[in-house]
Parts: sequence; structure tokens; C-alpha cells
Amino acid sequence: MSRAVYRPLAGSSKGPMSVSAIRIAAWESVLLKNQPRGGTLPATYQRLLAAHAAMAAFEDQAQGTPKLDDMWQRQQKKTFTAWANSHLRKASLHIDNVTEDFSDGKLLLKLLEIIGEDTLPKPEKGKMRIHKVQNVRSAFEYIKEKGIKLVSIGPEEIVDGNEKMILGMLWTLILRFEIQDISLDAMSAKDALLLWCQRKTEPYDNVNITNFHMSWKDGLAFNALIHRHRPDLLKYDDLEKSNSRENFTQAFSLADKHLDIPPMLDIDDMVDCVKPDERSVMTQVAAYYKAFASSNKAETAARKIAHVLETNREHERLIQEYETMASDLLAWIEAKVAEFSSREPIQGVDTCSGVLNEKNTFRSTEYPAKLAEKGALEGHYSTLQTKLRLSGRPGYQPSEGKLISDIQAAWASVSTADVDHQDFVVAELNRNRLADQKAESFNAKADAHEAWTAGKDTEMAADDYSSCNLAGVVALKKKHE
Repeated sequence: MSRAVYRPLAGSSKGPMSVSAIRIAAWESVLLKNQPRGGTLPATYQRLLAAHAAMAAFEDQAQGTPKLDDMWQRQQKKTFTAWANSHLRKASLHIDNVTEDFSDGKLLLKLLEIIGEDTLPKPEKGKMRIHKVQNVRSAFEYIKEKGIKLVSIGPEEIVDGNEKMILGMLWTLILRFEIQDISLDAMSAKDALLLWCQRKTEPYDNVNITNFHMSWKDGLAFNALIHRHRPDLLKYDDLEKSNSRENFTQAFSLADKHLDIPPMLDIDDMVDCVKPDERSVMTQVAAYYKAFASSNKAETAARKIAHVLETNREHERLIQEYETMASDLLAWIEAKVAEFSSREPIQGVDTCSGVLNEKNTFRSTEYPAKLAEKGALEGHYSTLQTKLRLSGRPGYQPSEGKLISDIQAAWASVSTADVDHQDFVVAELNRNRLADQKAESFNAKADAHEAWTAGKDTEMAADDYSSCNLAGVVALKKKHE
């Protein structure tokens, strides 16, 4: 949807005006008419005019109206100048205007020496254009050696004071030397810086950082960062979200005085603008990150130590679990081998059948369960060795008799003992069956004999031989044979 644009009155040379520009012109006319003679506008009216002016600038920027004092450009110019001075002061140098003070290339070379921690060739002493271009070209060659690409920016544009190109060059340097090295959880530098801010300010009321513009507009986020690292410097709970200007003033003053973080953002720009410039805010926030780098490193080191300790505990836990699993399995194998090695005679077919049923249950239930334990033990051992190798630690050497090869040899022994015991029980079953058959045969014959001898006592006690002659006695004898 296109924005409504009003045309200026005839004779105007300012081009099309935005709705806000028309509105502010009307406000100025009304307010000036009501201004007391020789007096000034009330503060409320002044802030109202400033807000409408900011809206007009924002709408002009959205329309693409080419103005050198666009809001983002003015903010970046102030911030990048402050950033450059924060480094140049180490060499007792200072700039006032990035458009003019970098044009001869001398201070640009010095800035690169400081932020790159290198020694660059001495600049040309001449003041002619050719000398300035050569100095800037030397700076560009160093930038290129650092792997930094300056897209569509040439030395001549810096010498000629092309403000947009100079700001673009400075932003590229800020990205490379201030922001690029910020890393967290394999994120991009910008996302890592944003996540760092979110983690640091999470416990604070009225601070919800989701970007590098509107989330910083009330000044509370800067105070929260300071309080998180230096709670002795301020009382965060005393701050009010509505007091943006006071919040910025306190944060920047404390940071400059106690933390050696120079203010790089203009408080008026942050409070009055519709949307703060993202690059400017990132530059200031990166300075806070670097100032707290030592604590960041301490936190990182603490996290690494905690990770190492946790890894060691995990390794110890896995080792202990292996030892326990191996001991339990070997104890079971030993008990089973002892049980199956017993050759005590088994009495009775039913007893033998009961033992065989128990062995069937063993083979269908207990044996597969222990076989699964053996597989889990071997998998556990493999996982343990892999984790130790990935952690750069030497491999694990189990206790004597608990090597995987020892487990496998013991397992083979229980299988052999089971088969041998099965054969023994079957042999015992056959022996008991044969014994039962022989007992049955014996009992049958004994019963027959007992039946035959039944009533023979009376017959044998009778005196039927006293009256017999010799032939009769012989006959009775043969009868009893």
C-alpha cells in the first residue's frame, strides 16, 4: 500500500513531504503563534515536536528520500565515532568527524593497528590527494589480508568523505573485530550475542530482549547487564520503565566510570527515535560483552569443568554398572555349572521327570533371559569404550576374570554343563525305569510264590508219614520236592 504524499506549495524546492512532515509543520505554526513573547516553548511541546520530527525522519527513510541526516545514519555516525575513539584513545588520539578525520588515511591506519594488534607501514607524510589515497589503499590492503571484504567501497570514496561508504567500512570492521569472535552453541555471532543478552537478563523484570532495537529503548536492558555482573553498582528494583532517559544516563555513566565502557549511543536518539538503529545498538552491546569477557570466560571454564566432571561421573557409572552386571552374570553361571555338575543319583522316574521339566523351563525362560543379559553386557561394554575413546580417555580394562572373553568362555561352560546334565538325567530316567521293570517282575514272581505257599504250613505239619512203609515215605518225599 503506497503512503499518501502531499505536494509542497508552489515555489518550494524541498520535494514531496510525508504526512508526518506536514503534521509537524502545522504543529510548529500553531505552537509558535501561541508562544509567549520573548519566551520559550514549554517542555511538553518541545518533546511533542521532537517526537513528530522523529516520525517524519522515519517516514522519509521508508520512502527512500535521500537525506544525509537520516535517523539511522546520524545514529551510526555518532556510535561509530565513539567506537573509533574508544580504541584511538589508547594512542592518545581522537576524532570528531568520521567523514573528515579518516579522509587522509592516517588515523584509519592507526585504528587498524590498534584493533588488529599489528604494526602497519608508516603513512605517507604528504597532504596531496595522491598521498591520502595511498594511505587508505594501504589500510584496505591490510583489511584484505585479514580476510575482510569491503563490498563496493574504494579508497577514493573514503578520501572524498562519502559518509555512507565510511560508515559501511566501519561497520565491517566492527563486525570483524568486535562481534565476529562472539560464539555460543555454534550460532552466528549476532545470534550468539542476542542469546548471551537473553540469558544474562532473563531474571530481570520488564526486560525481554528479542532484537537489537526496540528491546533496548527504555534503557533497562543495559542496567540489567551491569547489575548481573556488578550488582554492587546499582539497585535494579528502583528503576522505572517509564524513566528511559534516567535509565540510560545511569547505565552509561556507571559503565563509563566503573567498567571502562565508553557510551557509544546518544541518549536522545535512543529515547526519541521511533526505532533505534540495530547496528549502533549491537556495537554498544558488544562493548558490554567484551568488558565482561573475563567473567564470560570464567563461566565458560566452569561449564567445561562441570562437563568434564559430569563426563567422568558418567564413565564411572558405566564402569560400575559393567562390573555389577558382569559379577551377577558370572555368579549365575557359576551356580548353574555347579548345579549341572552334580551327579547325585536321582531316585524315581517321577523325580527324573520333574528334573527334566525344570530343565525345559530353564531352557525356555531362564536361559534366554540370561542370554539377553549377556548381550546387554556386551553392548554396555562397547558403549563404554566408545565414550571413553571420544573423550580422549584410555580404554577401560575390566577386573580380572570379567573380560568379555572371560564372559564368553564362562557362557560356553554353562551350555556344556547343561547338555551333560541333560544326558545324566536321561540316563537316570532310563535306569529308574529299568529298575522299576525289574522290581515289577520280581514282585510278580514273589506274589506267585506266596500264593503257592499259602496253606502249606498245615499240610507240612500233618503226620502222614508215620504209618507209611518205605515205599510210602519215598512217595511223600517226591511229592514235596
